[in-house]
Parts: sequence; structure tokens; C-alpha cells
Amino acid sequence: MSFELPTRGLVFWPVENGDSTTVVIDSGTHLQVDLNHLEKAEDDDEAAWAVIDELVERLPKINDRPYLSVFALTHPDQDHCRGFERLLDEVDIGELWFTPRIFHEYKKDLSDDAEAFKKEAERRVEKTIDADGDDPGAGDRVRIFGYSEILEEDDFEGFPEDRLTVPGNELTTIDEQDMSDDVRVFVHAPFKDDDDGERNDTSLGIQLTLNDGTRTLRALLLGDLSYPIVKRIFEVSDSDDLAWNVLLTPHHCSKAVMYWKDEGKDKEKLKKHIVDEMEEASQTSNRVVSSSKTVPSSTKAGDNPPHAKAKRQYETITDSFLCTMDQDEPIVAHLDDKGVTFVGVAAAAKSASQAADDARGSYRPPQTDHTYGRP
Repeated sequence: MSFELPTRGLVFWPVENGDSTTVVIDSGTHLQVDLNHLEKAEDDDEAAWAVIDELVERLPKINDRPYLSVFALTHPDQDHCRGFERLLDEVDIGELWFTPRIFHEYKKDLSDDAEAFKKEAERRVEKTIDADGDDPGAGDRVRIFGYSEILEEDDFEGFPEDRLTVPGNELTTIDEQDMSDDVRVFVHAPFKDDDDGERNDTSLGIQLTLNDGTRTLRALLLGDLSYPIVKRIFEVSDSDDLAWNVLLTPHHCSKAVMYWKDEGKDKEKLKKHIVDEMEEASQTSNRVVSSSKTVPSSTKAGDNPPHAKAKRQYETITDSFLCTMDQDEPIVAHLDDKGVTFVGVAAAAKSASQAADDARGSYRPPQTDHTYGRP
């Protein structure tokens, strides 16, 4: 295929149920948020894309090696770090970003790739401490997001505070480069009191803003967070830090973002307020993106994501709901001289149920005209 990375923007790779998002800040600076490289995707007949192969081919080269400025792991589930061991072997990574939870996990709780990430994170933490406040250098850099009591343990003694970012703060330094004119990362989660919760609850949640003069592209990337934490994010955050042109559905279009069973209740209930708040934060020209398999026309209790009822709610708040595995090519959000534009090439074949759903139309009338196709 003739796919190319945008000059500045975000790429959502089709990787079935899992996250793989590439952020292009400029021609030499790329941030990879999560990875789900499926070995079967290396077969040309597979619809999923082999993300590592694509990165190796398209990333800038330094000393004849592909160079990735940052790899950010939202949390150490397999569908967010699958292929990391191979990526580390084939690509030089300037800086690792992660939350402290990975240091809590026992080996039996981690996949081989998550274990490889943990080992590399521990190596970089040691290098950073040994640097005694100086830059440890590309390939050894590390940044931890969120607070954990583990940071008070002996293995972290001397870890510099300027390599730790807690929720409510922004970051404009990427791989030791001041990029405040180009990018802003606002950290929403994990909150301190979620450190001992379920692994999904410790996901790194960010708003990422790309700048190009007077134009901006904002994306909410919230890992696998569910309703209680997303609710808290919207309660404590300023509106500017919640704004989005792209909302990546948490946990692959899980209903747990807006359907929740309160303590003492027998059934989950739609929390319509969080849907309304998401809509209020949406910007002109926007998409909701589900990094998942095709969303079925219906789901029942106990089914894994993606969930049909979540898709129906998202359709009420966006110009267009896009699923990565419904596309022939990765979904791309561009920031260029036209502002924010999107490219999504719809798959030719749809099931009868999907076609019927499409025929019924969106839950709200379209606000603007949109055209899809290769740029």
C-alpha cells in the first residue's frame, strides 16, 4: 500500500482489539502510544497492519537505525504492548513513558512483552539515577507519570523529580527537546488513589495537543479507563484540557465508560452526563475512533468490547464514528494549512446488519459535510 505518515498528526493503526497510536510532531519527532503488533498481520492477506514493520520503514534513521523519540505505555496489558520486545530490538527509542504500576506486577501477571518493557524500564531508571541529575542520553531516558509509594523504595532513591509528572500538569519536552511551540501533553491520570486498583484503572490518560501556528489538533487518549475515573477527570479538569478533535474510545469502545453499576444497585445504568460532557468538549471537525474489531450491531451482558451500546452513545456526540478495522488504511488526523482534516478509507464490504444500522442514520443530524478518500 502507498500509505504515508502525516507531516503532523495522529495515526490510528488497524490492530483488531488493541491500541497502536503514532503521533507525528515533525519529521524527526514521533511518539508511539501503545503497541499491538499482531504476528498474523505480517501476512499480506490480513486486514490488520503490522505496526512494527510500518514504523521500521517510515521512522527517521539515525546511524542507519530507525529512531522513535518516545514510546508511551498506558498500562501493561498485552493488547497495549504486544511486540515491544521486537520493537526494542529493531528501533532505537529515545525515551520511555509509563505509570509506576508496572513495577507492582509480579512476573506471572505480565506477558513476555510486558516483562521486557518492565526490564527495560528498570534499566533506564537505574541509568537515570546514576546520571545524578544530568541527561542520561537518548536510549536511556525515562519519564514516570503518576505517583506511587513504590517511588519511595530504595531502588528509586535519587530518581530526579523532573523525570516525574503527576496529573494536573503539562509536558512540552519530548526526548529532551523543548517543543512547546509544537506539542503539549496534559496529564489527566492515573490519580494517586488509583495506584492499587485494577490495572486498567492505572492507565495513563492524556490530552495531546499539536500546534501549527494558530491551528491546533487535540486528542484525548485515555487508555482503558472506565466511568469512575473518566467522571473524575471531567470534574476536576479545565475545559481547555478536555477539548478534543479526536477521542480514542477507552478500552476499545467499552460500554464501561458511560454505563456503570453503582454500589448497592443490581443493574448498570447509563451515565448520560458523561456523554454530554464529552460532547461539550468536542471541537469543530471531530471524530470518535474505536481501535477495535468491527462493532457488532448488538451485544449482550458479558461480551467483551467493542460494545454496540457504547457506539450508539458515541455516535450522538461526533461528526463521525470510525472503527479502525472497518478501514482499508489507518485512520489519520492531519493538522495542516486546512486545519484539522481526517482520512479514512471505508472497507468495501459491510455486513447486512451494519448496512441496516447505517441506513437508519446517526442519532443526531450531521453538522458539516465530510469527504473521505486518499489525500
